Amino acid sequence: MITLKQIKEFHGHLGPYVVLGVLMGECGLKKIRAKKYFGITIKVRGVEKKPKSCLIDGLQLSTGATYGKGNIRKLNGNSLSAVFFNLLANKKVKISLSKDLLKRLADLKGYRDSEQLAKTIYKSKTGQLFEFRA
Repeated sequence: MITLKQIKEFHGHLGPYVVLGVLMGECGLKKIRAKKYFGITIKVRGVEKKPKSCLIDGLQLSTGATYGKGNIRKLNGNSLSAVFFNLLANKKVKISLSKDLLKRLADLKGYRDSEQLAKTIYKSKTGQLFEFRA
């Protein structure tokens, strides 16, 4: 599991979206039974602007899918979600943020709140954070 220190070193600061990207990526790989780096593709929606776009850094860190390899793509869309594909096993899963979490993110008031929520999210169970669809 990737630590908060590693997330902060990679991204430059600690925020809820980068932490969510890491957790979403780790969970996505488990759900589709895929290994990091190759044989996977990720399509991410709803991350056109900061701070939501920080989710992409977390996904890259946790899955090894990168823009350079072309196996992660950012698509337009209103709802924040990622679809993970295991190209070798022909499996996929869509992971979205829970309604409760979306409300908590919308209520954030500044950097200190964001960093505290990031730490809380990191300790949370994925079932409290995400909704899954095959």
